[in-house]
Amino acid sequence: MSDDQVKRIRAPFDDITARSLRAGDRVLISGTILAARDAAHKRLVETLDRGEPLPVDLRGAVVYYVGPSPAKPGQVIGAAGPTTSGRMDAYTPRLLDQGLRGMIGKGYRKPEVVEAMKKHGVPYLAAVGGAGALIARSIKKYTVLAYEDLGPEAVAAMEVEDFPAIVVIDCLGDNYYETGQAPYRRL
Repeated sequence: MSDDQVKRIRAPFDDITARSLRAGDRVLISGTILAARDAAHKRLVETLDRGEPLPVDLRGAVVYYVGPSPAKPGQVIGAAGPTTSGRMDAYTPRLLDQGLRGMIGKGYRKPEVVEAMKKHGVPYLAAVGGAGALIARSIKKYTVLAYEDLGPEAVAAMEVEDFPAIVVIDCLGDNYYETGQAPYRRL
């Protein structure tokens, strides 16, 4: 990946960053991203349903759908590959309403999630599945923020440096899973 083909961006995302990303863009993210999977997403939405404040501020946040493996001695984190994003689809529109500005995972998203992304100007990025050990190298610090009882599914802050991802669905709804595959469908 040459530097002239990669966008270097910071997280949390501001509105300009979130809306500037386009399907197919390769990015290196530095800053703070949240880690959370389906159990944490379910609890966050249940908290909203009870009318209670969330334990973390989602305004501008980028969430990585990850449940990292335990860290070996001398490591910040174990393997940290993406989980299937569709597991979060039932909860995503509600969290976008709370200011979530980006999501990282793998796989397709439901149409209602894409519509909510367009409404809020939020991109969905993919990390490479099966590359959890390599991705972990970009994670410099891991701090549990909420739901510690969920273990690797807890909400955590991750300080990252040059975290590699590709924009799969941008805030306009353009989908790289579709456009990237289109030339090969003619073969």
